[in-house]
Amino acid sequence: MELRILDAQPGHLDALEAVERECFSIPWTRQQLLSAFPDEQHEFLVAEDVRGNVLGYVGMLAVLDEGYISNVAVRGAYRRMGVGDALIRELLSRSEKRALSFVTLEVRESNTAAQGLYEKHGFSKVGRRKRYYVLPSEDAVLMTKELK
Repeated sequence: MELRILDAQPGHLDALEAVERECFSIPWTRQQLLSAFPDEQHEFLVAEDVRGNVLGYVGMLAVLDEGYISNVAVRGAYRRMGVGDALIRELLSRSEKRALSFVTLEVRESNTAAQGLYEKHGFSKVGRRKRYYVLPSEDAVLMTKELK
């Protein structure tokens, strides 16, 4: 599949809201999405197909030399087609350019496909957050990739 990874722009907001509603039981609001757009502390990458349709996104907050991935979302029809892989690859490349020491995230315990994707990119399971998720209630697996 041909796609491109680029910084999120205000013109993506409607599509990002649709991705949120499709992927999460408690979707982020338009304002929350906007607050995570690229700046000195944030990376917010969008995957688009050749027609400009948003297929997914990834967001990260950088604090000092630490990266905290907030969300990774890929529309259901485009999962297991390399979209998440491309997003994570580009995010890690940008994390290295920022000279981050590590990047970390939480993932639902039941989301073994996502855990496999993160492990493919060098993330390791380092902990658990009890009842981190709601609707439905579920533990989170904490995964981290050391960069330095």
